[in-house]
Amino acid sequence: MMKTIVFATNNHHKVTEVAGFFEKHFPGKLIIKTLAQIGFSDEIIENTETFEGNALQKAKTVSKACGLTVIADDSGLEVDYLNGMPGVYSARYAGEGCSSQDNINKLLSELEGVPMEKRTARFVSVICACLLNEEVIYAKGCCEGVILTSKRGTGDFGYDPVFYYPPLQKSFAELDLDTKNGISHRGIALRQFVSLFDISKA
Repeated sequence: MMKTIVFATNNHHKVTEVAGFFEKHFPGKLIIKTLAQIGFSDEIIENTETFEGNALQKAKTVSKACGLTVIADDSGLEVDYLNGMPGVYSARYAGEGCSSQDNINKLLSELEGVPMEKRTARFVSVICACLLNEEVIYAKGCCEGVILTSKRGTGDFGYDPVFYYPPLQKSFAELDLDTKNGISHRGIALRQFVSLFDISKA
């Protein structure tokens, strides 16, 4: 019997990435639904100072509302020169309602004139699941890179166009989805998550 799991997002980039990953590891066993697909439209407060805290807030809030197993993630970019910022504020770095381009513009402005060796950064992803038995599972992934001085690639997801991955000599926006899933912070967190996830408890 197929089981339904809610992924606490309406971000279609994330849904595509995660649904494809689960289908590879649990073929034909899971249906991944978004918040919109379960009719959840309440505002979810994310007011902690950690990725773990925000992911837990999202998962718990939605799980209480729908009575299903809920997976939530919180992810962001940490830039060493900026003391770890934008961090948990990555999605709204340029202000509430800002676009990805707004965020990139602010980031590049703050790093203007900073040499490449000081532009080190990492993407961080924390996945949290609230299971039907109220058990909570966490998984975390990081991917190290460097912030470019301008955008590269056709992908337009978040900070991907300015996040350069030295081992492949490409920005994240220049990678196809399978390659990105193999090295990305979310891919690392997802692999850790499926090793911990007991589908019988979903």
